[in-house]
Amino acid sequence: MIKFFKIIAISEGFSYLILLANMLFIKPNNIILYKILLFPIGMSHGLLFISYLFLTFMVKSKLNWAIKDLLIVILGSLIPFGAFFIEKKYLKNA
Repeated sequence: MIKFFKIIAISEGFSYLILLANMLFIKPNNIILYKILLFPIGMSHGLLFISYLFLTFMVKSKLNWAIKDLLIVILGSLIPFGAFFIEKKYLKNA
């Protein structure tokens, strides 16, 4: 379960960065390519984000996280590169 959560956390972090890169670098230069890529990237990121949140609550009970740790892990999914920090700090020894 925890290994699967690590995979989802890293995948969610990468999908967030790809979504931001699509918005920041591709949109100003090629609006057609941006629109083509937006749905598949956005949909995959959305599914990974929901999976991340769902697994966060499941892993919380296994690792006995306090509420403060749970909130930090949830907020880590909202900040670019946050998922990588969470994986390194909270899931390194798990």
